[in-house]
Amino acid sequence: MNELTIHLDAGSRIPMYEQLYGYIRQDIRQGRLAAGERLPASRALSRYLAVSRSTVELAYEQLLSEGYIEAVPRKGYYVCQIDALYRLADIPRPSPEKKERQEDSCRFDFSPNGIDLDSFPYGVWQKITKNTLLDDKKDLFQLGDPRGDWEFRETICSYLHQARGVVCTPGQVIVGAGNDYLQMLLGALFGREHKVVMETPTYQHARGIFEQLGFQVATVSVDAQGMSVEELRKSGGNIAYVMPSHQFPLGIVMPIRRRLELLSWAEEEEGRYIIEDDYDSEFRYKGKPVPALQGSDKLGRVIYLGTFSRSIAPAIRISYLVLPTGLAEKYSRATDRFSSTVSRIDQTILNCFIKEGYYERHLNKMRGIYSRRHDALLGCMRRLSRICRIHGEYAGTHILVEFTNGMTEEEAIGRARAVGVRVYPLSASYEHREEAPPGWVLMGYALLSEEEIEGAVERLEKAWM
Repeated sequence: MNELTIHLDAGSRIPMYEQLYGYIRQDIRQGRLAAGERLPASRALSRYLAVSRSTVELAYEQLLSEGYIEAVPRKGYYVCQIDALYRLADIPRPSPEKKERQEDSCRFDFSPNGIDLDSFPYGVWQKITKNTLLDDKKDLFQLGDPRGDWEFRETICSYLHQARGVVCTPGQVIVGAGNDYLQMLLGALFGREHKVVMETPTYQHARGIFEQLGFQVATVSVDAQGMSVEELRKSGGNIAYVMPSHQFPLGIVMPIRRRLELLSWAEEEEGRYIIEDDYDSEFRYKGKPVPALQGSDKLGRVIYLGTFSRSIAPAIRISYLVLPTGLAEKYSRATDRFSSTVSRIDQTILNCFIKEGYYERHLNKMRGIYSRRHDALLGCMRRLSRICRIHGEYAGTHILVEFTNGMTEEEAIGRARAVGVRVYPLSASYEHREEAPPGWVLMGYALLSEEEIEGAVERLEKAWM
């Protein structure tokens, strides 16, 4: 092997063992290292490259695990015959012209679903992941408990009780890969004889999942306090899906009186339940956090649904259900064929992230970042106060803009796009778009820095005024 072809960059963000692994792997794939050729001893190669021996050993271990080399006892590492190895062909990249055509022309994106991933604690996550896999933990590669690891569910219970006032035990918690999967579990638990009632406007993706699962779905209107309980009674439904701590997309916080009315509705007949979707309660910038509805439930009628995707990163894909005790017992009897959809490795990593205090620090950091962006957006939008009003502020990561000068939603979106700014239609959250008020748009601020918000609103001022 010709060590002179290897050039490791100590200043690169790519770990040196990965760089070394990449060099050797490429040489094997391209035939520069022939089958049967012996690789240098780890001690000799580490001395030649002026790196630690563990760097070379990690690279060799990775190549060994992927079948590029084999270890011969007391002799060393040798290149394998790789003709039979499965290899992915290089995917051709689109030309710059084609890529440019595929990209949207909007420079500023006020997406209401955005998350600031630049502030994700990559170093901490990498450290926990490395420590989790450092020891020989074969049990983490087993399926484990279908509901999720007990220790992880204990941690979720502790966090929810402290942060949201949720009262539960690990036996009531089910961990799943995203809310879609947990809705599917509810479908298996309830069967198809139930009718789900949702607000309008609401989170249409959840509505679509319920419909695909075969549920009857009805909608009722919302007022300034949230779902109309009077209309809920008239709907004939027995499952109410609500977001009492921060309704999407209107941003309504359900007051205690309406919450008690909703609980009273659930208690009036056996078999009625409330699904409380607490999707972004971590982000509140004025006053104290609003306790979860589940904490006020005395008869076991509230199903609590939460996720880490909004507070950490979308790709985490770890959500959880908190079932009332009666439903949790029914679940254990009726759905024991389901396996956990979240790997035990990911559960262990997130469990450490929470228990060791990193999650709390991350939330505090993100609240500060989002709060400053929220305030910056509200401050900039005051310049447009002659033509619009702001709603749904002080929580979450988006606001609503209501035009008072007669501008329609479609016109506002078109004018914004013409100056390189993307805003979003409120009407998309309605079952029938014609039911939406004529001049409302959503503006999220998680993806934009304070400077970008200032620049984007300057453009909107020219486009809308």
